[in-house]
Parts: sequence; structure tokens; C-alpha cells
Amino acid sequence: MEQGRTKVQRRINIRYTQRLVATTSTENANGPTFPPPQSSSPTSKIPVRPPRKIRKLSSDNSDIKSSKRKIVSPSVKALVPKIIARSLSCEGEIDIALRHLRDSDPLLAHLIDVHQPPTFDTFHTPFLALTKSILYQQLAYKAGTSIYSRFVALCGGESGVLPDTVLALNPNQLRQIGVSGRKASYLHDLARKYQNGILSDSAIVNMDDKSLFTMLTMVNGIGSWSVHMFMIFSLHRPDVLPIGDLGIRKGVQLLYGLEDLPRPSQMEQLCEKWRPYRSVASWYLWRFVESKGAPSTAVVVANGSSLQQQQPEQQQLQQQEQQQHQQQFLDPLNSILNLGACAWGQ
Repeated sequence: MEQGRTKVQRRINIRYTQRLVATTSTENANGPTFPPPQSSSPTSKIPVRPPRKIRKLSSDNSDIKSSKRKIVSPSVKALVPKIIARSLSCEGEIDIALRHLRDSDPLLAHLIDVHQPPTFDTFHTPFLALTKSILYQQLAYKAGTSIYSRFVALCGGESGVLPDTVLALNPNQLRQIGVSGRKASYLHDLARKYQNGILSDSAIVNMDDKSLFTMLTMVNGIGSWSVHMFMIFSLHRPDVLPIGDLGIRKGVQLLYGLEDLPRPSQMEQLCEKWRPYRSVASWYLWRFVESKGAPSTAVVVANGSSLQQQQPEQQQLQQQEQQQHQQQFLDPLNSILNLGACAWGQ
């Protein structure tokens, strides 16, 4: 009996051992087994709640960014206004300009020593100055002055030269005082742009140079040369280089000993060192040309004499330019001896 029990016990032990070995091998192959997670476990909530939070945060962030764009961008624009340089008529500005030009260009420093400093003390409203320049176009100084005087009388004085007053004058009335039909259309176009709000005296005064050039050249009869003269002698802008003016180009040629008249691109490069006082440097170039026996437009205006005597000189320069360069960069008003500079009072 006892031997039989022993055999049975051995068999039980063997079976238990086999089952234990089989269970262990299964765990080693498949990894340990754990009880299934309970639904109340906090880990079961992790995959569900974060996506809702992420979506909510992303929408909030976009709202915040969009609100920032609406609020911040106008303030940024307000912090970067267009800067208008000090007028040359401001006290001490000419002295600052002369010191800068002396230090930047020894050749120009010699001209500054030889000639008297410029003065910019002529003040007219922009509309009156532009109107005056149109009336003086292609006329001798005396003829232009005569027509301008009759025009002012027709408007009731210089204070009456206003857009509405000019528009009220018909071409026949203007023709009776010596204003051509084409000039009458130029005057009306200028006055109409004022009346429509495209231009105004306050806007012109506060525009930067680039914007002002763009807006004024939209007016019929006002080209780049006329705008440059207006900016220098009426608005007293300090950094204007009239690259289309024959006197300025001739002055640069003489100053630097060039064989030919410089092209506009060469003018920009050669005169870059004069910034931000190229208007003052241009004034000295006009004086320099005058001292060489070839009076420039601005100098003749300063002396109050007619430009009719300067026609051969200007025409010779134009013919030389046409032979050397096929493309013409000159303002049509300047190329036909525009006398509008008489309007600027220099």
C-alpha cells in the first residue's frame, strides 16, 4: 500500500512540475500577463481627455495670435513714420550742410570756399509755386513775369490764386492775358487734382521726397526737372539731385574732369557722397558752371536775366548728348529750355 501511494505521489509531482515548466515557458515567450485594466483606473482617462484639451488650446492660441495681429500691426506702423528731413531754411541747417560737404568732398570744398553760401528764404504756398512754374515755362524772364502779373491780377492777388479760382477761368480768359491753350489745360489739371483731394498744400509739405515726386509728375505739364526745382527752391528740401539738369551735369563734368557729360546713373554714383545735402551741392555746381562762362538755369534766374542768350550753349550740349546716348533722360521741359526755374525765386 505504501509503495502504491509513493508512486501516485511521484506522478502528481511530475505532472505539477510539467505544468509549472509549461507555464513558465509560455510567460517567457509572450511576456508576463497582467490583469486587464479596470475602467475606473486613471490611466484609462489619459487617451480621452488630452485631445480635447489640445484642440481647445490650439483654437485659443490661434485666436490670441489673430487678436495680436489686429492690435499690434497698426501700432507697429504708427511707430515707423516717414521722416521728413529738416528744411534748408531752418536756422543753422546751411552751416551743417557746408561742414558735411567740406568733409565728404575736397573738390567741392574748394567751390564752397570760392562762392557765397546759398540762401533759401523764398516762401510760397505749394499751389501758387506750381502754378507760377507752369506759367513761366518756355518764356523769357520778362515775358513770364508780365504774364504772371496779369494772371495774379485776374485772380485778385496772389492770395486769390486758389484751385477754385483757377478752375473758374476759362481758356479764353487765360488766352487774353497770354496763356496758351496747352498751359491753360496744365493749370486746370493741377487745380482739378487739388479740388479732387489728390493733392493739397498740407499733403505736399508732409510727403517724403519719393512720394512727392511720384504725385507731382502725375500733373500734366509738370515733369521731373520741374519737380526737382520745386523741391529745392520752394520746399527747401536738402537732398535733391536734379540729374536731368544740364547745368548740374556740366558742373559734375567740370568738377571731376570727365571727358563727356555724365549719364544719370553716373551722376548718382559720383554724387552719393554728398548725401544728405545734395541740394546745397547742386547750388554750388550751378555757380561753378557760371564761373566757367556757361550760365546755368538757376544762376540766370538768380540774376533775373533772360535765358534766350543761353540757347546755343544748351542746344550744343543737347546735340552732344543725343550723339552719345540714344536714350534721353532729360525732362522734356528742361530739354527745350524750360524757364520754370524763374518761379522759384533763386
